[in-house]
Formats: sequence, C-alpha cells, structure tokens
Amino acid sequence: MELIDGNAISEEILQELKAKLAELNGPRPGVAFVRVGEDPASVFYVNKKQKVAAEIGVESTLHVQPESITQDELLTLIDQLNADPAVHGILVQSPLPPHIEERVIFNRVSPDKDVDGFNVINIGKLCQEDPSAFVACTPAGVIELLKRSGVSTSGKRVAVVGRSLIVGKPAALLLMMKAEFGNATVTVCHSRTANLAEVVSEADIIIAAMGKAAFITADMVKDGAVVIDVGINRVDDASKKRGYRIVGDVDFDQVSPKCARITPVPGGVGPMTVAMLMKNTVNAYRRSLAADA
Repeated sequence: MELIDGNAISEEILQELKAKLAELNGPRPGVAFVRVGEDPASVFYVNKKQKVAAEIGVESTLHVQPESITQDELLTLIDQLNADPAVHGILVQSPLPPHIEERVIFNRVSPDKDVDGFNVINIGKLCQEDPSAFVACTPAGVIELLKRSGVSTSGKRVAVVGRSLIVGKPAALLLMMKAEFGNATVTVCHSRTANLAEVVSEADIIIAAMGKAAFITADMVKDGAVVIDVGINRVDDASKKRGYRIVGDVDFDQVSPKCARITPVPGGVGPMTVAMLMKNTVNAYRRSLAADA
C-alpha cells in the first residue's frame, strides 16, 4: 500500500503557480471570497484559502455578510464583484443560510469568474468537454492526484460513491472524458444504489464522497484498488484535546492494507481543493488579460 500525499502534491502545484506569478509585472490576480455568517468551518476554510492566496501572490478580498442578509442583497454584492475588473475569481463559501437558494447564487457569479465551477454554464461546458470550463476544485483535485501519482484511468472501472454537484457529478464527467486522464467506465453510486457494496467492490478506482464516516469498508474494496477519500467527518474522540477527530468516508485502517494506493484524511484531497482554486483563479486572470489585449 502506498499513500497518496495530497499535502506534497498540492504544494508542488502551488509552487508552480507562485513561480509563474513572480514573473508578473503590474496588477496581480484577484479573488473575492464571500462568507455569510460565522459558521466555524466556513471561517476556517476561507481563512485557509486567503492565507494560501497571499503565499503565492494572489490578492484576495473578504466580504463577510450577516446571516440575516437577503437573497437579493447577496445577489447585488455578486453583481458588484462581477463588474469589478480587479476581481478575477469569485467564491461564495457554502453552506449558505436556509433562506438563500445556493443554485441561484452560484448561477449569478459570472462564468468567467466562477473559479468554484458551480455555474450552470461551466457545468454545461464540462459536459461538452469544453477546455474553457472552470471545473469544481475538489474533483479537479482528485484528477490531479491520480495524474501526479501515476494512476491511469483509461479503461478502468471507477466507482464514484456520491452524486453531489460539488464532487460526485463533476468527478464522473471528468473520468468519462475522452482525454488522457479520462476514458474510464464510471458507475455513480448513492444511497439508493441496489447492492452498493457489490458494485463498489468491482471497481479498480473508488472515489468516496458520501459524507459518511467510514462508509467504505474492507468488503467493498477489491485487492489492488486505488481509493481516493474525499470525506471530511468529525467523530467524537474523548482522547483528543478538542473532543473529536477528523476521519474520511473510508475505514482507513481496514481498507488500506488491500489498496495499491490510498489517500489519507486529513492530508489527502483537502489540500488539493485549495490548490485547484488557486489554479482556477490564475487561469481566470490570464483569460481576462487575453480578453483585454
């Protein structure tokens, strides 16, 4: 069994971006973060993204809004950011309060600044295998992990466990693409999949993105499989100072001995999400320069 080190691979990507940005003269790439409320996880993730942006030379602004903000008021803020030439990427941190419809908000972000890859235009481009599509950062990170770890997807059976807009659906589309790191036979599994364990156990590559701690067990994984664990779950642990520990969607201790390669949690997919966000932002910046030329 070999660990796929997301920390090391993400750092490699960030250093590549930093080197390219160091050559720039003039305005820097700019990304705007929009956070609604004070959800601790959202605060942590946005702070992390801002820190990484500063480290590689991307300028960021943070727009914190009260949880009481109306949907129309949030849409107005996004319109202002869409019109700001210094902003090349916009990320609206989810989850949003229940009275705000995320789909409406995501689709209001300009497709040219949609570095999260959730706008219907970019999802449609991904379906059509249009290379100009901004791809959601976590599934893009999954593909990059496989690519930089020397794992071929062509001709392989892949089980994507989870069907969310954030991970499962775009991951399946990427893996099916007629591309070097595509051409896989993909099965998307979910809570209504009949004989789910049997289906997953036939896969050469498993992408676990259910959001349920230790959901993928050893009996669901064939010998020599590659397992990418997207899950981030808190489980109670009295032995830890903070009273909990972070685990993935895979029962790591039981599954890892059967795998050819597997990502840990933490330190696997998580760091890749931030790295791919930075990559999307830099690409959005370059496209804006080309459009102005």
